[in-house]
Amino acid sequence: MEIFIQQMSNGLAVGGIYALIALGYTMVYGVLKLINFAHGELFALGAYLGFTLLVSLGLKDRLGPLPATAAVMIMVMGLSALAGYLLERAAYRPLRHSDRLSAVVSALGASIFFQNAIMLVWGGRHRAYPADLLPGLALEFAGQRIPLIRLAVLAASLGIMLALYFFIHRTRMGAAIRASAIDQGAARLMGIDVGRVIGIVFMIGPALGGLAGVLIGIYYGQINFNMGQLYGLKAFTAAIIGGIGNIPGAMLGGLLLGLMEAFGGAYISLAWRDAITFLALIVILVARPTGLLRERVAEKL
Repeated sequence: MEIFIQQMSNGLAVGGIYALIALGYTMVYGVLKLINFAHGELFALGAYLGFTLLVSLGLKDRLGPLPATAAVMIMVMGLSALAGYLLERAAYRPLRHSDRLSAVVSALGASIFFQNAIMLVWGGRHRAYPADLLPGLALEFAGQRIPLIRLAVLAASLGIMLALYFFIHRTRMGAAIRASAIDQGAARLMGIDVGRVIGIVFMIGPALGGLAGVLIGIYYGQINFNMGQLYGLKAFTAAIIGGIGNIPGAMLGGLLLGLMEAFGGAYISLAWRDAITFLALIVILVARPTGLLRERVAEKL
């Protein structure tokens, strides 16, 4: 029972981070039918921006651990959103009316560019986040001590996901995003600036990815320049499990992926953890090819 509770809390925390990254994939796909392969590198960029703000610029010592952490999360989301907007303007907008293969090649090129840029700016070695950003407290549950950092990461992830869901389904801009996802031509006839909508989508996704990068740094304590490849692949897997283009599906897929990794590593083998995860992906796709909640671009308004 002790192992079960500990791995449950660990899986939910990591799964919440996967879900944040997966939302970036699913939002871009929902509007453009495009997989943004550079999204994983934007996640890594967010992790390094958080490291720079906390350590190199000394915000942790100036503001204190908790205020600095909150401030850095907000700042990294803004900087990552800016990076995503510039990426869309430079790599995707000029190819908007080209064939899909051109956009895919551009996305792969952008991914390589960002990964190498991170390595050149911050170096190839691992970077360590401060270890005392969150108090070393724990919550007593069923006789087990669950570290506060797991609860904080899970709460931050779920809070952001709920805010995004509210934004998409309860605001005018959210309605414009859903309309653009259904039919861009009809959305233009209704007076929606589809180009602006696409720009906003490319800001929201990287902002969530950047926040996830900071959370990973806080949770595991260290980051590396090529982390975007692995986490990007896992988040893409989470989006597929839930149903690509489906925002609740990305949330569900991320949480399930985190739980599968945690329980697979605890009860079977750490060496087989990733293999178990992708085997589960194959089984799910054989049973439901469109994902657990089905592929969905948008609901009718």
